Amino acid sequence: MMRTAMVGLGGAFGSIARYWIAGLALPWTPPGFPWGTFLVNVSGSFIIGVILAAALERQWLGPDLRIALAAGVCGGFTTMSSFSFEILALLEQGRFGAGFGYVAATVVTCPVATWAGVTIIRGL
Repeated sequence: MMRTAMVGLGGAFGSIARYWIAGLALPWTPPGFPWGTFLVNVSGSFIIGVILAAALERQWLGPDLRIALAAGVCGGFTTMSSFSFEILALLEQGRFGAGFGYVAATVVTCPVATWAGVTIIRGL
């Protein structure tokens, strides 16, 4: 139960950080491309790499802090970070078909699922 609370608190922090960072990027970036979201996704992917390598490879972080930071803060900040780490893990395991299949399936099915949700609500 404590880990769940830590993930929730971390997620709240990450969500607020995403909102502020994406908003702060707007006046500094040209229109026509979601630069704020892109910045959050790239930085979140970098941050989760640092956190998970520090925790899993160097043992600098304990399991509770790892979960709070990776699943909580990074999960609230961007799910792209988890997606990126999972792809990297599959590729490092030599599971290239699974890694690239995961990318392709996600990039195709997620926008389709979003379209389906929008279409359903628009039809009500």
